[in-house]
Amino acid sequence: MSVNELYTKYTRVWIPDPDDVWKAAEITRDYKEGEPVLHLKLEDETPLEYPVGANRNPLPFLRNPDILVGENDLTALSYLHEPAVLHNLRVRFLESNHIYTYCGIVLVAINPYEQLHIYGEEVITAYSGQNMGDMDPHIFAVAEEAYKQMARDERNQSIIVSGESGAGKTVSAKYAMRFFATVGGSANDTNVEEKVLASSPIMEAIGNAKTTRNDNSSRFGKYIQIGFSRRYHIIGANMRTYLLEKSRVVFQAEDERNYHIFYQLCASASLPEFSDLGLTSAEDFTYTSLGENIFIEGVNDAEDFIKTREAFTLLGIKDSSQISIFKVVASILHLGNVEICSERDGESCHISRDDPHLKHFCSLLGVELKQMEHWLCHRKLATASETYVKNMSSKQATNARDALAKHIYARMFDWIVEHINVALHTSSKQHSFIGVLDIYGFETFEVNSFEQFCINYANEKLQQQFNSHVFKLEQEEYMKEQIPWTLIDFYDNQPCIDLIEARLGILDLLDEECKVPKGTDQNWAQKLYKQHSSSVHFQKPRMSNTSFIIVHFADKVEYQCEGFLEKNRDTVYEEQINILKASQFQLVADLFHEKDDVSSSKSSRVNVRAAKSIPKAPNKEHRKTVGLQFRSSLHLLMDTLNATTPHYVRCIKPNDFKEAFSFDSRRAVQQLRACGVLETIRISAAGYPSRWTYPDFFSRYRVLLKKSDMMSADKKLVCKNLLETLIKEPDMFQFGKTKIFFRAGQVAYLEKLRADKFRAACIMIQKTVRGWLQRVRYRKIRKSAITLQRYGRGYLARRYADFLRLTRAAVICQKQCRMVRDRRAYLRVRQAVVTIQAYTRGMYTRRIYWEFLLHHKAMIIQRSVRGWLQRKKFRRARAAAITIQCAYRRVHAKRQLQQLKIEARSAEHLKKLNTGMENKIVQLQRKMDDQSKEYRTQNEQLQQVNTSLGSQVSKLQKQLEQVRSQQGEGGQLTSLQEELERLREELQEVTAQKKKLEEEFSTEKLELQQRVQDLETENSLLKSEKEEMNQKILQQSKSSEADGSSVSQREESLQKELDQERQRYQNLLKEFSRLEQRYDNLKEEVSLTKFHPGHRRNPSNQSSLESDSNYPSVSTSEVGDTEDSIQLVEEMGVEKAAMDISLFMKLQKRVRELEQERKRLQHSVDKMEELAKRKGSESKSPTSEQETADLAYNNLKRQELETENKKLKNDLNELRKTIAERASQNNSSNELQDSYNLLLSQLKAANEELDARKEEVLILKSQIVSAAELREKNDHIQESLNVPELNNKEPLDKEEALKAYHGLCESKKLLEAQLQTQSRQHKDELEALHTQIELLKDDIEKKQEILNYTASLSPEAQVEYSVQQEITRLTNDNLDLKELVEKLEKNERKLKKQLRIYMKKVQELEAQSSRSKPELVRQVTVQRKEKDFEGMLEYNKEDEVLLLRTLISDIRPNTVSATVPCLPAYILFMCIRHADYINDDQKVESLLTSTINAIKKVLKKNNDDFEMTSFWLANTSRLLHCLKQYSGDEVFMTQNTAKQNEHCLKNFDLAEYRQVLSDLSIQIYQQLIKVAEGIIQPMIVSAMLESESIPSLAGVKPMGYRNRSSSMDTDAGGPSSYTLEALIRQLGQFHAIMRDHGLDPEIVGQVVRQLFHCVNAVTLNNLLLRKDVCSWSTGMQLRYNTSQMEEWLRGNNLYQSKAAATLEPIIQAAQLLQVKKKTSQDAEAICSLCSSLSTQQIVKILNLYTPLNEFEERVTVSFIRNIQNRLQDRNEPPQLLVDTKQTFPVLFPYTPSALSLETLHIPASLGLDFLVRV
Repeated sequence: MSVNELYTKYTRVWIPDPDDVWKAAEITRDYKEGEPVLHLKLEDETPLEYPVGANRNPLPFLRNPDILVGENDLTALSYLHEPAVLHNLRVRFLESNHIYTYCGIVLVAINPYEQLHIYGEEVITAYSGQNMGDMDPHIFAVAEEAYKQMARDERNQSIIVSGESGAGKTVSAKYAMRFFATVGGSANDTNVEEKVLASSPIMEAIGNAKTTRNDNSSRFGKYIQIGFSRRYHIIGANMRTYLLEKSRVVFQAEDERNYHIFYQLCASASLPEFSDLGLTSAEDFTYTSLGENIFIEGVNDAEDFIKTREAFTLLGIKDSSQISIFKVVASILHLGNVEICSERDGESCHISRDDPHLKHFCSLLGVELKQMEHWLCHRKLATASETYVKNMSSKQATNARDALAKHIYARMFDWIVEHINVALHTSSKQHSFIGVLDIYGFETFEVNSFEQFCINYANEKLQQQFNSHVFKLEQEEYMKEQIPWTLIDFYDNQPCIDLIEARLGILDLLDEECKVPKGTDQNWAQKLYKQHSSSVHFQKPRMSNTSFIIVHFADKVEYQCEGFLEKNRDTVYEEQINILKASQFQLVADLFHEKDDVSSSKSSRVNVRAAKSIPKAPNKEHRKTVGLQFRSSLHLLMDTLNATTPHYVRCIKPNDFKEAFSFDSRRAVQQLRACGVLETIRISAAGYPSRWTYPDFFSRYRVLLKKSDMMSADKKLVCKNLLETLIKEPDMFQFGKTKIFFRAGQVAYLEKLRADKFRAACIMIQKTVRGWLQRVRYRKIRKSAITLQRYGRGYLARRYADFLRLTRAAVICQKQCRMVRDRRAYLRVRQAVVTIQAYTRGMYTRRIYWEFLLHHKAMIIQRSVRGWLQRKKFRRARAAAITIQCAYRRVHAKRQLQQLKIEARSAEHLKKLNTGMENKIVQLQRKMDDQSKEYRTQNEQLQQVNTSLGSQVSKLQKQLEQVRSQQGEGGQLTSLQEELERLREELQEVTAQKKKLEEEFSTEKLELQQRVQDLETENSLLKSEKEEMNQKILQQSKSSEADGSSVSQREESLQKELDQERQRYQNLLKEFSRLEQRYDNLKEEVSLTKFHPGHRRNPSNQSSLESDSNYPSVSTSEVGDTEDSIQLVEEMGVEKAAMDISLFMKLQKRVRELEQERKRLQHSVDKMEELAKRKGSESKSPTSEQETADLAYNNLKRQELETENKKLKNDLNELRKTIAERASQNNSSNELQDSYNLLLSQLKAANEELDARKEEVLILKSQIVSAAELREKNDHIQESLNVPELNNKEPLDKEEALKAYHGLCESKKLLEAQLQTQSRQHKDELEALHTQIELLKDDIEKKQEILNYTASLSPEAQVEYSVQQEITRLTNDNLDLKELVEKLEKNERKLKKQLRIYMKKVQELEAQSSRSKPELVRQVTVQRKEKDFEGMLEYNKEDEVLLLRTLISDIRPNTVSATVPCLPAYILFMCIRHADYINDDQKVESLLTSTINAIKKVLKKNNDDFEMTSFWLANTSRLLHCLKQYSGDEVFMTQNTAKQNEHCLKNFDLAEYRQVLSDLSIQIYQQLIKVAEGIIQPMIVSAMLESESIPSLAGVKPMGYRNRSSSMDTDAGGPSSYTLEALIRQLGQFHAIMRDHGLDPEIVGQVVRQLFHCVNAVTLNNLLLRKDVCSWSTGMQLRYNTSQMEEWLRGNNLYQSKAAATLEPIIQAAQLLQVKKKTSQDAEAICSLCSSLSTQQIVKILNLYTPLNEFEERVTVSFIRNIQNRLQDRNEPPQLLVDTKQTFPVLFPYTPSALSLETLHIPASLGLDFLVRV
């Protein structure tokens, strides 16, 4: 384009300015080529004529469009020049507070002098894995780029950080290393990354100091190599240092400090371990007080010293070594305070022997005091033949002392660096490394010396490498895109480098002058002038002969020659070093011992000094100068950098006053020129700096196309045709393979054309809209005029109508007013008359009332007196009548008692008692006859045997007599006979005592019977009185029927309610009888199941069972306690049982009374059986015949007792039916009492029958015992036949008599026990009757009270009260029966449960007996078994491993997808239930522990499989719920069914395992979240921010150099692009998987909430770190995307999971991008709108907001400040980004299962045929 087209009116340009460097202006008149003046207008509207021409100023630089201002990459600017770069940096730094900006491959970092919260862990996470151009510029982006290229290209990387002192180099390098330590942390526990970071505090302490420009300035350069393994984990590191500023140890300028370590040590001098150092405040030492300010604002040296010591410890430096280092540091301070005194001659000096600092110096370093004192003031001169000791002047000694201090510190610095490298060294093989070079930038001061010369020399070398690398990248880009390559001329500083380091260069001449014995700085300067005066880069100052000027790439620098030779020599006297080598401290001696490899190969040394001469040949030719060492180390560094891929960070110092966010343009431009940023711009501008991809170019500039051109499908061809049409010069652009390349300014020209097109379109739209608005305005005005006319006419008409209305109203008001006045007067007179009448009539009425009141009181007194007299007379008559009645009744009762006693003694009474026993006695008699026959036959046989052996007995007797006569023992027989007689007498006494007891018992029994009869008569009298009172109540109710129709209606309603209650009562009676019959049947079944294989009862046991079965009352299994009843009410429901609860409790009381009665009877039977057992245990073991007889007798007795049992049951059923029928006919309380009496009499009869049966059993047992004794006697007789005649008949008789006596004693005891039992029974019966009488008396008293109460009521109230009482009674009866029914149902359920358990035990016994092996021989348990299962699975212990492998290790979710969800959990729990059922604690513990471990192994193996993790989360939580649901705790049983409650665990409390499973569930949940987040995280940014959900909404802006950097993985086709539909589809898959696996909905909601938080955090973090997406269109897209996410939540019923609330921050961010941002009202609306965003986030978004075209306006700085002021009251943490790792607390709610375990079907495909269903 021509100049005439560019420099037109309204074009904005940049002109030079002495203060601001560049100033903005606007052209006010078109410029024609050749004109000498350019007419401009400054920003303050000041006109300016700017002279231009060939000999004057060139044409000014053009300004970029506003849309490009504030770009992340300076190369994206259309016009690339110095003012554009400076302005872009200034806008980003001051308005947006962005300190980082890209400039091609360079990251420009401006020091904000303020702590920014942009380096946290969440920021590292946000930048990790991102391409460099995708996010806002950041040091982490450069570090990520280096890390990614190292991994992708397998090439070593370097990050070169440079800049002035105070520009922030050290901090930038520190953050880069922190990024590598976080992203590439060590794979093992060595914590190498922590050691790498720990080296920073140490190096800052010993190598950093405060300067006038920086409070923490690095006074050395360092290159840190961070080594990585093949998996790119940090395995080690190495550090090289360069050019330590040793002069700072002995000298500091004003307001500067020495190295930090000195001040840290002085601040901690009070510590006890440092008491030997002799330190005080830093102000007391010369070397630390030269700067006159020992403090740094905001820095605590003592706290920093603690951090330094911690870093030493972390790096493995022992405490002893640390103390030695601190001693060396303290000794330097003391050395500086050593006072050197000059002698009078001025050529010698001395040190006082009492100098305390010299003593401390020598003691701390362990050297000889005298030697050090001598050689500090003397030096040794060596010649060829002799050696001289020469005195030094005071100045020379002071310089030597300072040189020694510098040398000691440098040696200590080298030692510390060497040990840091040892600590960071690794034995593992290093695969690659990333180097971080923190080196000084280009420096120029008023006085520049040797240090500045070396620094600028290093920067020249780095700039050369930088230029060549930038040039190489440009060339690679052009070749890759296959566009014509033309050589770009760039600045080559090789001549300047040759001037310094080439042969006979500055360094060579300096080294040569140092070798001359009397060389001086002036001689060296003259040699420089002579050798290099012809060089372009060398100049001689006009006014000086001791300085020279070098033209560097950045600027001209004048160096002062003074001190160059001394600093280059770095002279230290050998004698002083030898003293230090002889130190008694090993560390001090090691510091000064030279190593063999002192050459340049020792890269870790900071400043390699010249080697010391050998004493015998003290030559200095072999010593290397500082300049030579620095050149060698610099060459080594350049070789390393050239072998790596460099990344550049240029730190800029914005001002010299350390003010936060203050920008000095002059200082910034100076540094931009020095650091090579402008050179990068120049190289880029020389080629094609602007690059656009074809789709982006088409999308941006399609507005310049015609409709016909857009029809082509080939976008590349369309772009070519458009450019050829718009830009006539073909050299201004080039077409590459994927991009279009533009020369500088061409994009701005295209933007201008695009803006003109939009401007024309806007004018057309404005014209049309304004015309439409005017037409609308005209119609509105016309309509308004017509409306006003209509309303005016109407107003006049209404005003006239109002006048007529007011006239008429006035007339009416007058009429009404007159009427009111007259009416008030009339009413006043009338009220006075009425008042007088009222008072008169009241007076007469009160007089009459008092007269009547006196008469009434007299009548009351008379009535009371007469009544009292009559009552007194009645009481006297009643007392006499009662006395007569009592006397008569007493006589009558005595007569009846005598008659009852006579009847009790009669035989007929005994016959009644023994009715029903005759048949049994006959049967028993037959049995006894059969036994007697057998006995006779046996006696006959015995007689035959006796007769056959009689002869032998007689012979034996004769022999016995002979022996007795010989021995003289005749007294034994007499003693035995006496004992036999005594036993017979005792037997007779027992029989007599027995008869006496029987007589006493009979008399007592008659007395008790008589008393019972008396009680029955009294009970009948009470009943008759009760009936009479009931009849009176009925008569009163009948007499009250005639009181009115209202009463009859009320009675009818009450009668209906009574009928309903009766009907309900009838139904309950029927149900009661049905359940009783059902209970009897179940009881018979239970009695059948009591048979156990291999177990047989003895006769006493059998009798106990028979007595239990014969008893007809309610047994223990039939009735429960009150708690069971209440539990049954809970099962029925509170609503059903609420109306009957009062009677419910009465029935329980009644049942408990019956239960106590049954227990007493059972107790008596048990005692009798125990006595029988004792008797049986004393007997000997019977013979086989006796066992046969016993079995036969027991069978016969059992049949008889069963017959009696059935008979008694039938009697009981008939009795119950009778009660039900009579209750249905008449529900009165008397009949219920009769029914109860009848039941009680039947129970008494049953008890008597039971006692009779027990007597029979005892008699039979005694007979059997006697028969057994007789048989035993016969057996003994038979045995005696085989014995020689040593025995006699008399001993046999004695034995028989003893046995008979014992039998009688036993029978006596049995009879006594029987009599005692009967007496107790009679006592109990008597007590029961007494209790019954008391109850009847209470009932009569209550009836009497009711009768008295009803007598005092009115007839209507009496009827109502009687009906209420009847309803209450019926309700109570109803409740009694209902409770009994419920109790029987509960007992029925218990019996069923017991029956099933017994059946299972029988089956198990049968299975065990039928099995030959312990293995289970059943196949797969299926559901078609025709029996009830208990929901348990049995397995053998050895099958546990196979079970876990089948159910956990080898199972896949799809294998059980068609079955019940969480099937493995149910199967495992059923196995646990069986282990609990058999009470095998080891099996339970082993199964649960193995299950948990197996689940952990499976999850560890599939740690990235969402489906498997979800599957086991569902199963683990279900197993946890099952352990809770079936634990037996009432808290977890509220929702269980009755069947599920039966399946509860019986023996073990698994609460501990529940806690373990709960923890495991939380771990699986966290793994599930981690897997899901890992899957969706790569999709979030692309789906939420980049994909065009609303087509053609997003705009495209010019791209910079960064978008074509090597961070784009072109080989892989670039990063994958995801749409919102893909993200929602992935979330849907997660939800479907969790739902199919049966995961609890609450947990699913929590998972979705956590994933939505991840979506929100990643999206918001990227939005806060990307300037290109902070636009209005992105806000629209983002709002649409979030609405789609919310719609997905609603569609899946997940909106209540609080997941939508997690999207609130990005919703508000989208709204913030869309709202207006101009006025204070807008600011207030934003503050109220963005409640979920922090202040930093709001300000960051406003700063990042970027208009997509020139019609949008930027957010002004004042508006952002307004927002900050409004939000400053918020108390928020200073955190910019959202924590992506935040995890919401997870809650696993208890969710019981409705599944019945017994119905669970196990598919055969699982291969669980070894499990047996139980």
